[in-house]
Amino acid sequence: MVTSLRPNDTAAARVWDIAAQVPDPEVPVLTIEDLGVLRAVAVTEDGARVVLTPTYSGCPAIDQMRDDVTSRLHEAGYERVDVTTTLSPAWTTDWMSAAGKQKLAEYGIAPPHVRSALGDGPVRLQLSIKCPRCHSTRTREVARFGSTACKAHYECLACLEPFDYFKTH
Repeated sequence: MVTSLRPNDTAAARVWDIAAQVPDPEVPVLTIEDLGVLRAVAVTEDGARVVLTPTYSGCPAIDQMRDDVTSRLHEAGYERVDVTTTLSPAWTTDWMSAAGKQKLAEYGIAPPHVRSALGDGPVRLQLSIKCPRCHSTRTREVARFGSTACKAHYECLACLEPFDYFKTH
């Protein structure tokens, strides 16, 4: 379960709410809050500070996210905006919101499994990937990488539709 990182402080919450609306450039149905990339915000003397954690260290979308957060905060009147990225702790699909996972499914992308459901032991079972269209678990992986590195390409054996699966990290 994801707990909200949104601050209780009114000024910081305003910064969070503005940054939270930035869409993911690769999956525009999700916001950076849905994705769990937005990690922290703070109000400074002359502006705002925002911390993002990319989905993986080479994520090509993080620069666009940083630019979009900066632009939105400038438009909202924050003169100085400092958006930084952190790789530790590493992003995990467990940080995605339930609403974000639902949006993925409605968009036609199978959402990731909860990582804790996969276990931490040496033996991992491959859980069936559910087709986001017909909800069948009779699916097969076609390619380990889909339209982005975060996704794998699957085919449903029941409805024969192709779809992306957002890989569990």
